[in-house]
Amino acid sequence: MPKEGVSIQVIRRLPRYYRYLSELDSEGIEKISSTKLAVMMNSTASQIRQDLNCFGGFGQQGYGYSVAGLRTEIGKILGLEQQHNMILIGAGNLGKAIATHLSFEKLGFKLTAIFEKDEKLIGTSLRGIEVMSDDKIEDYVKENQIDTAILTMPKEAVEKIIDKLYACGIRSYWNFSHYDISKKYLDATVENVHLSDSLMTLCYRITEKNQIG
Repeated sequence: MPKEGVSIQVIRRLPRYYRYLSELDSEGIEKISSTKLAVMMNSTASQIRQDLNCFGGFGQQGYGYSVAGLRTEIGKILGLEQQHNMILIGAGNLGKAIATHLSFEKLGFKLTAIFEKDEKLIGTSLRGIEVMSDDKIEDYVKENQIDTAILTMPKEAVEKIIDKLYACGIRSYWNFSHYDISKKYLDATVENVHLSDSLMTLCYRITEKNQIG
């Protein structure tokens, strides 16, 4: 179980551990040391041990970590064995890519409905789910147990719809817009994804490398 006060930096590293352990498990590797795992992840053995010690450690002296066992424990910490019902709002290019390519069920979620305001997209199908008009969101959420929404619309569109979503009882958001939901609703759980920030970070790293080289 996690200790109180675990930093968000540690939490953000857990999915990466889970991903690498999943790859090792699929290759039939049964155990691994913190040193070897650190080399794979471009980290340090000390960092890995410190992170995992926040949740109990899991390693054995002279043995290392059970790959399958540690993967399972991290999955439990992340809550991947649970299922949160999720809707997607915005069936444009980004929404389509997310709906089509992510394995939601393996990540603790079930995508149950997709909504869009563009009449050209309403009635089309993504992931075997018919895209509905966004004016049906309230009725759908009231009739189904939905706790999470993916927002793949422009900032202005989120600003217009967030009050409706919150009033419906949705408190968790995977937010691809630049609208600051947490500023308006302090009790909302929000994971903001700024693709432009990531691209600018890549630009900085390339520039830095070229200057050094």
